[in-house]
Amino acid sequence: MVGSRWSSASPGRRRGPELERAILDAALEQLSTVGWNALTMEGVAAGAQTGKAALYRRWPSKADLVADALRSGLPRIGEIPDSGSIREDLCLLCVRTREVMYSRAGQALWSVLHECDRMTAERFHGVIWSGLQEPAQRLIRELVLRGIERGDVRPDATGPFVVDVIPAMLMYRAKVCGSEWGDSDIAALIDEVMVPLLRV
Repeated sequence: MVGSRWSSASPGRRRGPELERAILDAALEQLSTVGWNALTMEGVAAGAQTGKAALYRRWPSKADLVADALRSGLPRIGEIPDSGSIREDLCLLCVRTREVMYSRAGQALWSVLHECDRMTAERFHGVIWSGLQEPAQRLIRELVLRGIERGDVRPDATGPFVVDVIPAMLMYRAKVCGSEWGDSDIAALIDEVMVPLLRV
């Protein structure tokens, strides 16, 4: 009886950050397999091997949970080391941005936007902004200023649209046209659009 009681307990029970990570991972898995409309708090709880109450203590709604799962699951673009060339710097930034877009969380985010209603979609647009667009634009601005200091970018290439070109092109071709972004496509974008736009 004693042995039975101890064996039915869960000595490795997860709490705090470990449990939260398991729940967020389960939410991403549900998004990848059943999509936004079919995702339920019960299904996520089962995937995380926890009770539904553990979810509602942290997230009052499905939208709150999914927003956190997407936000935490998106990879970071990270800093771009100085290669000595604006072309190489921007190529690396494009590759990193592509990795974010095609990550599990990135793919799930776009599928959610296609499935959910307009009001919910507005909320997830904020995830795109904070997780992808804003970091990409900030980095492009830094790379352009760095290039100006080096002398391989013209001094007046600081207009607001300069930082929009790469994120807009990557997302338009990938999500509107359904095109893949191979390495040759990234090179063409940089060589045919960005370099002529920025060069002295």
